[in-house]
Amino acid sequence: MLEYDSLLFIGGKLAATASTSVIEIHSAATEELIGRTPEASPADVDAAVGAARRAFDDPKGWSTWEPRARARVLEQFATELEARADEITRRVSQQNGMPITTAAMLESALPATVFRYYADLVRITDVEETRHGLLGGRAQVRRTPLGVVAAIVPWNYPNLVTAFKMAPALAAGCTVVLKPSPETVLDSYVMAEAAQSAGIPDGVINIVPGGASTGSYLVSHPGVDKVTFTGSTAVGRQIAATCGDLLRPVTLELGGKSAAIILDDADLMSNLEGLFQIALLNNGQTCVANGRILVPRSRYEETLDVLCALVSGASVGDPLDPQTQIGPLVSARHRARVEGYIAKGVEEGARLVTGGGRPRELAKGWFVEPTLFADVGPESTIAQEEIFGPVLAVIPYDDVDDAVRIANNTKYGLAGTIWTSDEKRGEELSRRVRSGTVGINYFMLDPVAPFGGIKASGLGRELGPEGLDACLQTQSVYFATT
Repeated sequence: MLEYDSLLFIGGKLAATASTSVIEIHSAATEELIGRTPEASPADVDAAVGAARRAFDDPKGWSTWEPRARARVLEQFATELEARADEITRRVSQQNGMPITTAAMLESALPATVFRYYADLVRITDVEETRHGLLGGRAQVRRTPLGVVAAIVPWNYPNLVTAFKMAPALAAGCTVVLKPSPETVLDSYVMAEAAQSAGIPDGVINIVPGGASTGSYLVSHPGVDKVTFTGSTAVGRQIAATCGDLLRPVTLELGGKSAAIILDDADLMSNLEGLFQIALLNNGQTCVANGRILVPRSRYEETLDVLCALVSGASVGDPLDPQTQIGPLVSARHRARVEGYIAKGVEEGARLVTGGGRPRELAKGWFVEPTLFADVGPESTIAQEEIFGPVLAVIPYDDVDDAVRIANNTKYGLAGTIWTSDEKRGEELSRRVRSGTVGINYFMLDPVAPFGGIKASGLGRELGPEGLDACLQTQSVYFATT
């Protein structure tokens, strides 16, 4: 068992905390206790924000470094993370049930790629320009780092989402106070070790694990200059209200109820892996998951057979087994929530095609069978609310206009996919889908492109140059001479 005896990563080292609150971490597959860490107290948050503030305000500190110097350190950080990839992967899989092959790609390899992307980007990004004025003078326009960034990350992709938030902030010259979710905190200690080995200056990265009260205190802290949050829409609204009152910049990546539109010319058999990824990646515990599958009536039964085989044939089991495709859910409480939605689907008249229970052969662990519902009404609960588990709702449509109407009939707008043999047709249709991201026969977040949602799916964008811009503020300096 991993125990971090009253130690939190603050100011560049594992520092003792006086907090008496303890986070206990359990294996999602065995339910056994696998680790203990302290839960950050308000005093710990004060210390972390103070350390970040000092590191930012230091006249020779991180915010004043040449971008190329910061880039070299970010690249070394990526290298140090890669050196610890096996340990990060194992800890994530144990904690949240993510299949280890998925964790190796998305929790170890891709975060390092994101840090390297921003190292490259900051080298070529102009942060100052001179503009000739219309009134006889000139203006120098500067983009400067925002300051101390509070980054609050979820349990489903803890390292990847941390990279989305931390990499552009560090590249811009900001300092960071990171709040991991209590369900997945053990991997953050590996990240702290990597930061030390990479030579990231003291106070530039600080980590304060905790629950809702810790997050609320951090969001409202007077020493914080920007908040970036990934999580539920309900919590996002609370954070937005606090930041609005404080006139504090905020980026919110929130919930989703995305739709996959399968067109009448789609070649499903050539896209089974892609369909599985958009529907069931990380056991369905994915904000961009396409939990609604829209199918033309002309191909309804055929498509239903393909999806049933895909869902029922998925390998369910130990997330540390490389053959596992579906692991357990993150907690008993979350499993109960997902099971409640399955019961609601049955109650409201949807046809349960496969799954719906717990795997009989797995006595321990928070497992739910991959579940497929057919004949789902577009207004039903399981078609409108985010389930965050391996539950798919198949909805028939009459024509393309009907499909677009159903896809857009949601309070969310985070992701979507279109499946067709004609890429041009898919591109044209994507312009009608009200969503921050759309994939055509494919979906994978790429560091070069902005990611985020509309409507109840959030505010702002992460990744791409837009992610760097969100960590900079503009200052204009006027000169009388031209």
